[in-house]
Amino acid sequence: MASQFKNLSALGYANGFTLWHYRTTDLAAEVDNAGYFSPASRMVRVGDFILLNAGMESTPTHGVAVVVANAGGAVDVTNVTTFGAINTD
Repeated sequence: MASQFKNLSALGYANGFTLWHYRTTDLAAEVDNAGYFSPASRMVRVGDFILLNAGMESTPTHGVAVVVANAGGAVDVTNVTTFGAINTD
């Protein structure tokens, strides 16, 4: 599934960098596929960070991905680096 614009929000920006937040029911393995964020190609730039809450109805994953390519409307991000993956209590 492609990203949903309504779920992508700018949290802050400075010096040509934007910190985004994105929440979705799509799994993290889908979100970090090349082209997933292509519908937002006019908004995101190489080097932007996207904080993610993915898989929210099945397997929640929380982390960050970085935009590594945006050319000709095709966006690619890094694999998701997860936060809070271990909870021992």
